[in-house]
Amino acid sequence: MRGFDLQGHRGARGLAPENTLAGFARALAIGVTTLEMDIAVTADGVVVVSHDPVLNPDLTRGPDGAWLEAPGPAIRSLTLAELRRYDVGRLKPGSRTAALFPQQVPLDGERIPTLAEVIALTRAVGADGVRFNIETKLFPDRPDLTVAAEEMAERLVAVLIAEGVAERAMVQSFDWRSLLWVQRHHPTITTSFLTSARTLAPRGADPSPWLAGIDPRALGGSTPRSVQAAGGRVWSPDHRDLTAAQVDEARSLGLAVIPWTVNEPADMERLIAWGVDGLITDYPDRARAVLARRGLPLPQPLPSAR
Repeated sequence: MRGFDLQGHRGARGLAPENTLAGFARALAIGVTTLEMDIAVTADGVVVVSHDPVLNPDLTRGPDGAWLEAPGPAIRSLTLAELRRYDVGRLKPGSRTAALFPQQVPLDGERIPTLAEVIALTRAVGADGVRFNIETKLFPDRPDLTVAAEEMAERLVAVLIAEGVAERAMVQSFDWRSLLWVQRHHPTITTSFLTSARTLAPRGADPSPWLAGIDPRALGGSTPRSVQAAGGRVWSPDHRDLTAAQVDEARSLGLAVIPWTVNEPADMERLIAWGVDGLITDYPDRARAVLARRGLPLPQPLPSAR
């Protein structure tokens, strides 16, 4: 890892519509090392940027301008042209998500972008050094929601190579199958192993279906050792579950540690003191303030192209 990695979660979700060109432009204007995002694949095989495999009624208005009343349809069931008809530039008033992010500034007319469009945005503002941390949003317990893990990984890598940014990209996932595919077929691309209490939990006598056959119980219950056993170089845990001892263990194994999603300055201060290599946050402005107080280098803010 090169310096402290400040990652804007879904762009800057606390400040601008998530996983949109407006959100990524906001993160670049604040100044981040890495744009963090999630992907899905449309019915016509296009890699698009979305956290949810189905359209989220807290974020989405239909072609008629009305809020969706329930989740859906699945992105994998829509062509890109069909997906473009939905507006994701505003949080639904009164929704749980709107309550969580009262500072988010809406921008009506934002559409779910393609990954290629996000990369093009960085070129437009001269962000030639910004990195991309891209999550393959998969659900091994609900395989019908998305394309197969291997297909999603393959389509993602194809875009990264075609756009010439593979060397600046990191592929992350809770579903480690896609990460093993990347490591096997494109070993120069960095992989980041996401974990949460839910995805680590075994299913009775069987290991968790999220971990591609790795069983932490066979490794003394150690999550860092499980990531190492899978061939990982970066571990991205839920910051609420992380301990200083785990950071030390991970570092002793040669793993970088980048916890998610860290929004409170006190938590940022604590994690940086523990020696994490970066953090993922909905509020990159807050993180910059913490980094500045600690005398750490700050990523260069870039003008908006939007």
